[in-house]
Amino acid sequence: MRRIDAIGISLGIFAAGGLLYFVLQIVGINSTNAGIWTQAILVGGLFVWLLTYLFRVTNSDMTYNQQLKDYEEAVLQKRLEEMSPEELAQLQAEVEREKADTALRARQKSKGKSQE
Repeated sequence: MRRIDAIGISLGIFAAGGLLYFVLQIVGINSTNAGIWTQAILVGGLFVWLLTYLFRVTNSDMTYNQQLKDYEEAVLQKRLEEMSPEELAQLQAEVEREKADTALRARQKSKGKSQE
């Protein structure tokens, strides 16, 4: 987000608060209660925004994380495209060997737990 976007959003929220205050007064609420309700609604909105932000942070659903993931995938894809068929076959054999080793260790681990 650019600085001008942040300034625009801030001014928009400020204007929305003022508009809400005047709407509440037009509806018939006195100025003190209209001010209290306006502040309560704006603070509630800020709190909801904060909760959504914290939710995105804990789920690693932030823009930077997504950009990093996309970059890593692009680098791996480019490396795969640059590999010769022999190198690809060697890599595939290595991956299959690791999968077999992992499956064997998992079976041994579960077999060891069942004997206990």
